Amino acid sequence: MPFQDKKIKFAVVGCGHIGKRHAEMIARNPEAELVALVDTKEKSSLNIEEYQLPFFHSLEELLASGIEVDVINIATPNGYHAQQSMKCLEARKHIVVEKPMALTKQDAENVIFKALHVHKHLFAVMQNRYSPPSVWIKELIEGGVLGKVFMVQLNCYWNRDDRYYKPDSWHGKRDLDGGTLFTQFSHFVDIMYWLFGDITNINAKLGDFNHQHLTDFEDSGFVSFDFVNGGMGSINYSTSVWNQNLESSMTIIAENGSVKIGGQYMNEVEYCHIKNYQMPELAPTNPGNDYGAYKGSAQNHHYVIENVVDVLKNRSAITTNALEGLKVVDMIERIYSAKNN
Repeated sequence: MPFQDKKIKFAVVGCGHIGKRHAEMIARNPEAELVALVDTKEKSSLNIEEYQLPFFHSLEELLASGIEVDVINIATPNGYHAQQSMKCLEARKHIVVEKPMALTKQDAENVIFKALHVHKHLFAVMQNRYSPPSVWIKELIEGGVLGKVFMVQLNCYWNRDDRYYKPDSWHGKRDLDGGTLFTQFSHFVDIMYWLFGDITNINAKLGDFNHQHLTDFEDSGFVSFDFVNGGMGSINYSTSVWNQNLESSMTIIAENGSVKIGGQYMNEVEYCHIKNYQMPELAPTNPGNDYGAYKGSAQNHHYVIENVVDVLKNRSAITTNALEGLKVVDMIERIYSAKNN
């Protein structure tokens, strides 16, 4: 039966904060149907009682069950994304992969090649692109309103302490987490790439101020680079901020003016002064994902699910294609390779 004549059947692998968000957005979409959930933990401990659905403890169990499923959403720890993507594609399923799509460029390339080989769609989750300030600044850049871009500064200052890095969690483990740029700030690296393109001449100074007993990697960094398309940029980031998030912001200095998008997760236009330009009123941004003491990226996953449905029903193209997901992995990998030892 063609997708145009039926609901798209989804399964979600990983029932943590983000996996529950996926499940909720699928359940809300009138053209989608949630048919199964997967997690290694006991269902009773996951707070998913509202879903009276088949529940499995592994992806392999789901794939062997014979349940009809069109799309599998992968919301597991970062280190599992690539191998689970390959298994889903081998089973001829479309996949939605949370960021990052892999922890190495090579693994991301292998997943993309497999998807092409089996003629299945691969959706890389980059939901911050849907925030009104992101859409607005993209239009400014593409329309040439700012002229030549001289400098871009990305600041990401968050709190992640022992309330987040719990001993039984995958967070902070190098093989499953990958690093601060992969887990906390890859959405912002993606926005920067989406707006300004690739980077080169990378220099990185990384440090670990107060996470020595919490993580296997850095908690802070200064990164500088040139944009291949012209101009220079920097990323300054830290998860060592005391008690609560400080900001995620992007400042753009350009030929015809300057712009700063700020707030805790780049959800507010804090400054806009551009020659012969009147700032429009933007729609409100969705609140951040709430992780107890923490705020994360903006809650825009419903746009992701809508796009999956639209693509499979031949109504639109993929808005966040896998090659862009690959590029973000590549950029972060190159930043880590450029660190001063």
